[in-house]
Amino acid sequence: MAGTDRPAPPALNPTIHPIARLRICTLLDPVTEEEFGALRDLLEVSDSALSKQVASLSDAGYVTQRRAVRAGRSRVWVSLTPRGRRAYRSHVAALTELASLASKNASASAADSPGHSITP
Repeated sequence: MAGTDRPAPPALNPTIHPIARLRICTLLDPVTEEEFGALRDLLEVSDSALSKQVASLSDAGYVTQRRAVRAGRSRVWVSLTPRGRRAYRSHVAALTELASLASKNASASAADSPGHSITP
């Protein structure tokens, strides 16, 4: 809208924004690393679906994969890079800011509409 002094909306990260990638980052943020199979099970997706999303995050430099042998079996461990952790947290902050703006706009709209009330 021309002539308004609205701030620019917060920038969402297009790499992290797809829900599958956002969920991966959400699971990886509080830990140092997570085993691929555990991620797959927590997300309830197939190996190929998880591989595709991890590859996209890896291409952006947001995750790394470490291969190791555990209990005689080859395992893959996935972790957020420092860059990935910063990007994820920035994306969450942008989502939070958008939600706050939406809430303020909804409250303002309700206040501007006499005769209409919002009930819990």
